[in-house]
Amino acid sequence: MNQLEALRQWTTVVADTGDFRQLAQFRPQDATTNPSLILKAVQKPDYRPLLDETVAAHKGKPVDEVIDHLLVRFGTEILSLIPGRVSTEVDARLSFDAAATVERAERIVALYRAEGVDVEQRLLIKIASTWEGIRAAEILEKKGIHTNLTLLFSFAQAVACGAAGVRLISPFVGRIYDWYRKAAGAQWDEAANAGANDPGVKSVRQIYDYYKKHGIATEVMGASFRNTGQIAALAGCDLLTISPELLAELAGSTAPLAHALDASAARDRDIPEVRYDEAAFRFALNEDAMATEKLAEGIRAFAADAVKLERLMGA
Repeated sequence: MNQLEALRQWTTVVADTGDFRQLAQFRPQDATTNPSLILKAVQKPDYRPLLDETVAAHKGKPVDEVIDHLLVRFGTEILSLIPGRVSTEVDARLSFDAAATVERAERIVALYRAEGVDVEQRLLIKIASTWEGIRAAEILEKKGIHTNLTLLFSFAQAVACGAAGVRLISPFVGRIYDWYRKAAGAQWDEAANAGANDPGVKSVRQIYDYYKKHGIATEVMGASFRNTGQIAALAGCDLLTISPELLAELAGSTAPLAHALDASAARDRDIPEVRYDEAAFRFALNEDAMATEKLAEGIRAFAADAVKLERLMGA
């Protein structure tokens, strides 16, 4: 049994890619996309026709609407290759506008429905884990539109998402690791901060244990991995979304892989319940320099890639 097969015993494996032609070899249950992955894909010869066809088919429409058609085109292609769900992201430039996020999400959902997709079972709308994004997700969930709260770096974000009843969260393991490694500089000890001691891994474990202890139904999907050691240290997490490169590494390794996260063990731990109103949430996020910086950086990066995608479309 290779490591990818072993991981599937305890965790739902999700592919993190816009390059849907890579999916078949890894047989993921679900798949996630984001503006950066779609931008990367449409610059490849294999995928550029999808962009050109979408632009031609919707010529004269507002560019944001054409982009949503492109995202749905990729999403429906992905859904034809996997048995589960695809995550499609709302424009990051709307991350601080709950009403606009809801409106954009509903338009994406309508486009999927027009393609015959069972959106309740097969679609997750990705939204940045700002206070406004979490409020938008709460509204959407009450309408039966399920959400994936992304760019999640802090315990406070996770607690607020759980309280809002979102379907799934994506804590970013690798970007947390990046921040702490950079902050430590020459003092960073890679061996001492690997595996279960990796700061990104510890963040996800804290969130996972809190959710399981308090019966929170929101699914935890670790994301943004830098190496297979981080993945192995989270074996047992509800879901893990993994790049094709790291999926290939797991499939090529027969090293032992142990069950690392255990819901029943978490339920036996003494973990107090926490609640955040808006003021407390904003203060807790402000107190976490890593989460504040990485959330802002992530929104800026995804927003910049949305602009680049518009330019590729000739807007």
